[in-house]
Amino acid sequence: MIGDPNHPPPNDIRPTDIPGVFHKSEKLLVALLESASQAILGIDPAGRIVLANRRTGEMFGYTTQELIGAGIELLVPESKRAAHGRQREDYFQRPRVRPMGIGLDLSGRRKDGAEFPVEVALSAVETEEGTFSIAFISDISVRKTLEEQLLRAQKMEAVGRLAGGVAHDFNNMLTVIAGYNRMILDELSTVDPLRGYAEEILKAADRAAALTNQLLAFSRRQIMQPRIINLNAVIGQTENMLRRLIGEDIQLVMSLGADTGNIRTDPHHVEQAIVNLAVNARDAMPAGGRIIIETSNVQIDETYAKTHMGVKPGEFVMIAVSDTGHGMDSATRQNIFEPFFTTKQRGKGTGLGLATVYGMVKQSGGDIWVYSEPGHGTTFKLYFPRVTEPVSPGLSEDPEPPRHEGGETVMLVEDEAQVRDLTERMLKQLGYSVLAAAHGKEAMDVSRAHPGKISLLVTDVVMPNMSGKQVADALLSSRPGLRVLYLSGYADNTVVHHGVLDSNVDFLSKPFSREALARKIREILSR
Repeated sequence: MIGDPNHPPPNDIRPTDIPGVFHKSEKLLVALLESASQAILGIDPAGRIVLANRRTGEMFGYTTQELIGAGIELLVPESKRAAHGRQREDYFQRPRVRPMGIGLDLSGRRKDGAEFPVEVALSAVETEEGTFSIAFISDISVRKTLEEQLLRAQKMEAVGRLAGGVAHDFNNMLTVIAGYNRMILDELSTVDPLRGYAEEILKAADRAAALTNQLLAFSRRQIMQPRIINLNAVIGQTENMLRRLIGEDIQLVMSLGADTGNIRTDPHHVEQAIVNLAVNARDAMPAGGRIIIETSNVQIDETYAKTHMGVKPGEFVMIAVSDTGHGMDSATRQNIFEPFFTTKQRGKGTGLGLATVYGMVKQSGGDIWVYSEPGHGTTFKLYFPRVTEPVSPGLSEDPEPPRHEGGETVMLVEDEAQVRDLTERMLKQLGYSVLAAAHGKEAMDVSRAHPGKISLLVTDVVMPNMSGKQVADALLSSRPGLRVLYLSGYADNTVVHHGVLDSNVDFLSKPFSREALARKIREILSR
């Protein structure tokens, strides 16, 4: 109801006084007010509510009878009531129209005490009984949520682009550092006093490579080799490792849905995400507690999709990791997926664990949601699109390809001089003849000048003027039997699509070792 008989609206704002069609149809005006998507309130100079439509009650949690005659400050957060009273008095002294959405940061208060963001438009109505204010109120909670998600996504995308670029250059340097260091180790005897120094350099390079890989995962430029997997099976394979990681004072509870469907993603990345979440849960329970890992099939509806940017309704498979730890406050929750943000002590974490989980889930086309309150633990829910295809065949029991003796001619195209020189040395040590080029045009010239067979093209992906893919396509037109191996420090869309490797592409991520290069080339040439 708009009002009640004990508190009728002022005469001058009754429907019968409005010109036009509403002279003949008071019911039409009542229906219009009652069907409005906004809360509509009438307030007298004393601040009492004299008019309230149905939406007002729905929005604030009161009945119309409770609202009529109550002070308008009832609907204002307690911390802002004093200021609102002064502003209301000022408004009635200088009545004016205030359009909706003029940039004011306003909040409403529901009957249960919950606060929520609102937009308010005001207008004044002059009557014989005085001036009355009409307020049109919109609940903008969903819009605010989406705005925050958009701003966060834009910020993380910008940081991700920077991280991807840094990782590309950094991986080139790590390739050189680790590669030449391995050659030094090959020349040092096991009793040489310098060997310990060289081994420490290699360990540092390996740690730096792992850190760079985390940056790529966050920025969604990590190379994925997706397969159809069953989430329960992947979790089962990590259970023993998880129990060792979390310790005996923490109980691990598995609650895996019997009919959980299949998903398409990189199983190694899923394992990494589960381990990251479990380790974080462990660290949140220094005195012990419980970690619960659950899986189930879920249906994401329009309501959820509307409040989660980039999510489409449909069938998903969910994995939830919950703990009974100390939980997080709102400020912490807002930042947990940002790279290098950590609540751990200095030296206890890089702040990239949750960032990599976020990047992996998003790169797989899914979504991630977190619930946490101080003293009430934390729950992370990861959603992956469900697929109907059967689980992909398992990987070969023997990852070692057939032995290949070398001797073939390999063309190497790499624009970074140090990486090119190192890779050329590696290839020659492995027994291959090498034709080296610094860019695509030089590669074309070298190919035309070489009368013999070229068995394999080893090319960087990201290069100026001509990308590795363009170089490969150009050489294949004149050498149709040429095999191609791509090298890169991060995912580039000329070879991969959104970080997902094509099934017919041979790829080796930088930094790589001589042994990894040898295995990959043997695999390609032995087919």
